[in-house]
Order: sequence, then structure tokens, then C-alpha cells
Amino acid sequence: MDISAVFDFLDEWNKILGLKTPKHHQEIMRFLFDVLTNEPKRGLLNAFRHSGKSTVVGVFAACVLYHRPNTRILILSAESNLASRMVSHIKNILENHPWCCDILPEVKKEWGSHKITIKRPVGIREPSVICQGISGNITGMRSDLIICDDVEVPNTCDTYQKRIKLRERLRELDFILSPQGTMIYIGTPHTKDTIYRTE
Repeated sequence: MDISAVFDFLDEWNKILGLKTPKHHQEIMRFLFDVLTNEPKRGLLNAFRHSGKSTVVGVFAACVLYHRPNTRILILSAESNLASRMVSHIKNILENHPWCCDILPEVKKEWGSHKITIKRPVGIREPSVICQGISGNITGMRSDLIICDDVEVPNTCDTYQKRIKLRERLRELDFILSPQGTMIYIGTPHTKDTIYRTE
């Protein structure tokens, strides 16, 4: 898996949609690939509203599964319904991208809006992709790629106590992530004391 293969995967998907790949989508995809393949494997993607960042992240997740089918992905959002939208987006890409037909399961036992499992070697307990709201139960999960998609929204950060609780909850992800795993935050700051501050 190299950057050219990732770009080709994105371009092929856009062809299906009858679109050309915007330059800033290539830049987002390059950023995601760099986070995945370089230490410390932690990244923060802030982009302007309606930039298509969640769309590209979904294509990126599908591409990772295509090239690395053993990958376990956790989508975490402020609300479970937000996270399930990303899972549905990834599922749609896997079902319709011509490169992915060989990794679709013959029997779709786990193929819904909250978790999906592609064709892969037996013995992996977790689904290929699973989603959870920030207050949901993540105890005992293991993940190779955690995507925190809009975990900071007004409902989770509009008071000091909520921001403390959010930060405590996000610290738990270190115990879920595999030793060589990747964690990517995607979102827009909603408060001056945002969790996205790196200073």
C-alpha cells in the first residue's frame, strides 16, 4: 500500500460517482496516509465545513480494508447515530467499489449500520468496522485504527464539566488501540478550550 495506490482508489471511487477528485481531497488523503504510515501515528484533521473530509475519510477507511483486510477500525463520534453514518458510508463504498468485490463476505452476518466484517482470515474477534457514541461501552475492544469523527460538538463541550468528561473518555482509547495502531481525529472546534488544541 503506497500513496499512489491510495490516490487510485479515491479516483476510481469518484469515477463511479461521475466526479473528478478535487485537489483538497487528494491533500486530505495524503495526510491520512502519512498519519497511518509514519510515527507517532496520531493525527488531527481540521477542514472547513462541507469540505468533504468525512467523505474522504470513509474512502480512506475502505481503502485500508482493501489493502489490509485484517485491520480493525473503530469509529467514535459524539452520538452513535453520527458514527453509524460513517459505517454506512464505508459499507456503501465496499459494496460498490469495483476493487472490493473480493473482500465482500459471502454470508453477511455482520453487515449493518453499526458494524461490518469483510472477508478475512478467521480468528479475529472484532468486526472490521464498528462504531460507538462517546458515551457507549468500549471496554474490551481492540482496534488498529481509531477514527474520532466529530467527538467535540456543542452537546459534549458546552460546559467545563463536559469537556473534562470528554477528555477522560478519550484517554481510554489508548487502552483500546493496538501497539502499532493509528488514531485520527476529525472535526471542527466548538469551544475556545477545544480538545483539538495542540499547544
